[in-house]
Amino acid sequence: MADRPILPGFHPDPSICRVGEDFYLVTSSFEYFPGVPLFSSRDLVHWEQLGNVLDRPEQLTVRTGQAGADGGIYAPTIRHHGGRFWMTTTDIAQIARGHVIVHADDPAGPWSTPVYTAGTLGVDPDLAWDDDGTCYITWSDPFGGIAQATVDPLTGRLLSEPRPLWEGTGLAHPEGPHLYRRGSWWYLLVAEGGTGPGHCVSVARSASPTGPFDSCPANPVLSHRSTGHPVQSTGHADLVELADGSWAMVHLGVRPRGSFPKYHVNGRETFLAGVDWADDWPVAVEDRFDVPPADTAFVDEFPRPGLHPRWIAPGVDPRSFAQPAEGGGVRLLPGRAPEAREAERLLAVRTRDAEWTATATVPTGDVALVVRLDDAHWVGLERTGEDVSVRMVVGPLDQVLARPAGAGTGATLSVRAVGTDGQPGFRKGPDRLELGVVEDGALRVLASVDGRYLSTEVAGGFTGRVVGVEALGGEAVLTRFAYAGSVADPA
Repeated sequence: MADRPILPGFHPDPSICRVGEDFYLVTSSFEYFPGVPLFSSRDLVHWEQLGNVLDRPEQLTVRTGQAGADGGIYAPTIRHHGGRFWMTTTDIAQIARGHVIVHADDPAGPWSTPVYTAGTLGVDPDLAWDDDGTCYITWSDPFGGIAQATVDPLTGRLLSEPRPLWEGTGLAHPEGPHLYRRGSWWYLLVAEGGTGPGHCVSVARSASPTGPFDSCPANPVLSHRSTGHPVQSTGHADLVELADGSWAMVHLGVRPRGSFPKYHVNGRETFLAGVDWADDWPVAVEDRFDVPPADTAFVDEFPRPGLHPRWIAPGVDPRSFAQPAEGGGVRLLPGRAPEAREAERLLAVRTRDAEWTATATVPTGDVALVVRLDDAHWVGLERTGEDVSVRMVVGPLDQVLARPAGAGTGATLSVRAVGTDGQPGFRKGPDRLELGVVEDGALRVLASVDGRYLSTEVAGGFTGRVVGVEALGGEAVLTRFAYAGSVADPA
């Protein structure tokens, strides 16, 4: 279905390639470490995470705290050429050095130490090769339009001066370029209109990879702007040719909910469409694929030797503070002080559903179970000593919402997102977040908050919600974490 993502949750800016019968897809990760999650599929609709491309500190620079929000990785491209996988992206902390290029023989890694393309200021790089082996790097120029140069991808050294390639159709912020050859034409696919409600996909073509490019008369070839479609902000697409010669498109979108002006909370997600060709122009066919609901549920009891690649942390490598615990589970090294606002060592996963339940079993230590959009927009269930409380931070406001007597110091904490569809009223948020402790197999709700305060429309930024656990002040042991895409008593 066109309104169902293939990668739900905060997985924006998708890029895809095919090798034989296998498809590989990467997305942006921004301030979270590890960076650039990598997925594989045989059918384009069922995806498994193989790992993360940038999983070593020397590959990626991220920072903790609100100052690090929306830093890190912007818009990767994955390609396969010459028997190798290649990934290029922009690490915002290193933007003055140029774009990042890494390669690997196996997409599961290890990926190489980055090289940088000095002299290519901008974001959203793409790699494409001509028949003679010339490699073109194409990117979004901060001064407007799309730029291009030839490059040695092994060293990052430019082999030509950067030059303007195409200015787009006249809409705002032409970005996210991808260059392809099909038949006698070279196609330049771009995102335009900004990554909000005006987002769209446009295309141009040329007989040469260096242009000049002519705009498609039907541009934009994909957009949901000014429509009532449940998926909005569609854009930032990438094309892939299937083994049978047909084509498909992956693109981002958001699923806003609640009352006007509606709110989205799980970030920009990855969607799938078919592609037909008319007069040698791509035509998006959004209902081509039957996309089933993604299986997002998991239970992690942290068996050795390491963390599943789904686990991320804002601004720091989670392996640096989440270590195997004797007797099972994972030992969390001390994170933020209990009174602090900004996460220091939050072990987190992306929230991926309209309704969901997350449960953490932490038998020892002071701890917080947190739903986070950024360090200025989060709500958490905090257990310190004999006290259990619900605390919420929204901008400059920092308030304890509940500290009930008799809540106990039980080992299991839980939070769930409950939808508001079908409820009366004109001030509905996208959901309500209910936080509490698990008693006799059921959730005792201590506080419930309006999900609007943890939405992109309130907080801004390019990411989505995560839910995770942080040790407060001292060490804690997390023995079990369960996530389910439904509202139910904790498992």
